[in-house]
Amino acid sequence: MTRKIFRSTLMVAAAVLAASLVIVLGCLYDYFGAVQENQLKDKLRLAACGVEESGQDYLKRLSSRDSRYDWSPDYRLTWVSTDGTVLFDTHVPVEEMENHAGRIEIKEALLNGESSSVRYSDTLTQRTLYYACALDDGTVLRVSASQATELALVLGMLQPILIIGILAVILSSILAGRMAKRIVRPLNSLDLDHPLENDAYEELTPLLRRIHQQRGQISAQLRELRAKTDEFDQITGHMGEGLVVLDREGCVLSINPAAQAVFGVDRSCIRQSFLTVDRTPEMSQAVRAALDEGHGSMRSQRNGREYQFDLSRIEWSGAAVGVVLLAFDVTEQADAERSRREFTANVSHELKTPLQSILGSAELLKNGLVKQEDIPHFSGLIYRSASRLITLVDDIIHLSQLDEGAALARESVDLLELAEDAAEALRGSAEKKRVRISVTGEPVQISGVRTFLYEMVYNLCDNAVKYNVENGSAEVSVSGSGQGAVLTVRDTGIGIPPEYQSRIFERFFRVDKSRSKASGGTGLGLSIVKHIVQYHHGTIDLQSEVEKGTVISVTLPQA
Repeated sequence: MTRKIFRSTLMVAAAVLAASLVIVLGCLYDYFGAVQENQLKDKLRLAACGVEESGQDYLKRLSSRDSRYDWSPDYRLTWVSTDGTVLFDTHVPVEEMENHAGRIEIKEALLNGESSSVRYSDTLTQRTLYYACALDDGTVLRVSASQATELALVLGMLQPILIIGILAVILSSILAGRMAKRIVRPLNSLDLDHPLENDAYEELTPLLRRIHQQRGQISAQLRELRAKTDEFDQITGHMGEGLVVLDREGCVLSINPAAQAVFGVDRSCIRQSFLTVDRTPEMSQAVRAALDEGHGSMRSQRNGREYQFDLSRIEWSGAAVGVVLLAFDVTEQADAERSRREFTANVSHELKTPLQSILGSAELLKNGLVKQEDIPHFSGLIYRSASRLITLVDDIIHLSQLDEGAALARESVDLLELAEDAAEALRGSAEKKRVRISVTGEPVQISGVRTFLYEMVYNLCDNAVKYNVENGSAEVSVSGSGQGAVLTVRDTGIGIPPEYQSRIFERFFRVDKSRSKASGGTGLGLSIVKHIVQYHHGTIDLQSEVEKGTVISVTLPQA
């Protein structure tokens, strides 16, 4: 602004100076021109009197520059006869003069008694004034003088004009600079935070009042925007799902804490390209698909968890302006889906095996292809397969009840009593395998579903007997502690290899499938145990060494 004021002031000063010079030169030129014309007329009248009195002698004395006659050599006198012949000239011999009958001032003087004319030189820097008057004898006397034109006057005064112009420009620059700074200084010191408190120029009052109103509107909008931003941050900050907002160029506009944990970044990634957050080709392809088609999705593993990423296009006035990304933790759903598929496949397989055995044996008996002495064998096979099928169905029903988490009636149960009942029920099978089974401990009351708890103890004791060695032992102990009731089943059996210990509680998982089938196991016993423990909000611990035995401890909250 200072430069604009300076240039404007300087241009005004230059224009005023130029206009002043033109006016002054014009006035001077007109003034001196009028003076010269009057002098020329006076000279002509004096010369006419002298010629009429003395004739040509008077003109000769003038041309001789006699000091007694006040006649300037700049004035030229020409005496012309009625026919235009030059009778005398103060500057040129008459022999060299042409006839002047055609000169306009001569013609008009012969007609009107007086006349004047002006003629310009070829260079246009000089003009000649002519005045003529008729004498009493009919001749014409003419006086002429040279006069400089306006251009000649300007050229003659060019040097002083330039000096004056340079000095004027310098002085104007100094004054314009000071004036511009003086004008701008109050503007630069305006307090726009408090527009109405300024005391600068009265002309700025409407502008400052408008600024004050706009500041109030902007402040209100900023408060509203800040409140909405805080609300958005609060909402997204407590979301369990990850949220990332990208602009059209793929730069991060917003990322909530859940998304930061998923991608392993912090808020410093905001305003940076999303490639600094995730460089996988699948994610880049999903972002492009969201921008081009409106939606994109993918699944991937992050930090041992499985996530579903859904991306949607953000549109404004029909144009894509960004992408919003939502990250859902689907680990449990994925595990449940895998477990369901595995469970369905295993159930189908486990059900198919005894059914095929039953169907095959029944078909042989129906068609009479079995000898009389083999009928008991095939009947026993059908019976064992049916029993296995019923056991499998019962286990599946129990698992379904536990998965559904149905609220069943609870009661106070003595854990030691359940252990003794389960050991007594298994004593016969333990004697067949030559395994000693014993129960020790103290009565401990817990609150739970009696049938579930009994099945838990029974399955643990049954496994301790089934997978034991001859002359082995299965010890069951019950104790109470500050952490709750503890049931421990210790055996001296074959043990579980370390690589299988993390999967031993999975449904239908068997370490040795051939031995499990030989012992009549369904592969659901320990899975049922785990679900019963979880149903009662307990914990289970497994310790095992191959060929040395297994120890399983269950901790349940006391009543």
